[in-house]
Amino acid sequence: MDMQQRHPLSDAMRARVLAELERVERERNVKVLYACESGSRAWGFASTDSDYDVRFVYVEKPDWFVQVDAGRDVIERPLDDELDVSGWELRKTLGLLRKSNPTLLEWLDSPLVYRQEDQATARLRELAEHFYSPPAARNHYLSMARKNFRGYLQDETVRLKKYFYVLRPLLAVLWIDQGRGRPPMTFAELLQTVDDAPLLVEVDELLALKRSAYESAYGPRRPALHAFIETQLKRPVPALPRTQADSGLLDAYLREMVGRYA
Repeated sequence: MDMQQRHPLSDAMRARVLAELERVERERNVKVLYACESGSRAWGFASTDSDYDVRFVYVEKPDWFVQVDAGRDVIERPLDDELDVSGWELRKTLGLLRKSNPTLLEWLDSPLVYRQEDQATARLRELAEHFYSPPAARNHYLSMARKNFRGYLQDETVRLKKYFYVLRPLLAVLWIDQGRGRPPMTFAELLQTVDDAPLLVEVDELLALKRSAYESAYGPRRPALHAFIETQLKRPVPALPRTQADSGLLDAYLREMVGRYA
């Protein structure tokens, strides 16, 4: 399966997203440093009616940083049922990066990038590696898998998309436990952690169903996937390295970006 089939994005939608990002910059007087797709289209299991979840990092003008009352550090533009656009201000972004926020790390690994300032983004990715914390990432993904499994996959008939909202974080946990480094965003890469051929066939069948169905599609419970999920949820927690990094690196990056782009 090629890139367009796994991560569908039409030229018309790309143009619409770019126009919206330019409108955000113009109306809010900010600079967008990086913008990507963050939802199922980036993960690689979009349905026929999946929406577009655009996420971006932006930097404010210098005056924003030197006011008594803290300014709002999020821009949200839920436009319609097809397109949702939102972003984090750079100082907020760096605070989350210091905590090894997995959502932010996924943004930086997205296969669908709408636009980026190349040097700023490359440096941000370097900092993400520097501050990456395996225990924090593992706890995040394991908690996500448990919550979605208990909340959505307990009946005999289940919503098909919810399998992937359990499998993807569980495979990210496996990736971490196998010592592979920071988990990739795409589901196809995460499947490298699995060497069970029948299970992979089951996943491929479900992927085909998901990509050809609507977001709301239901189907019968899948025992093989349930058995795999339950086994993974019971695995013991391994000893993982903890990150010790200098926040001064983030301060220097923030000052440089504000000076350069704001």
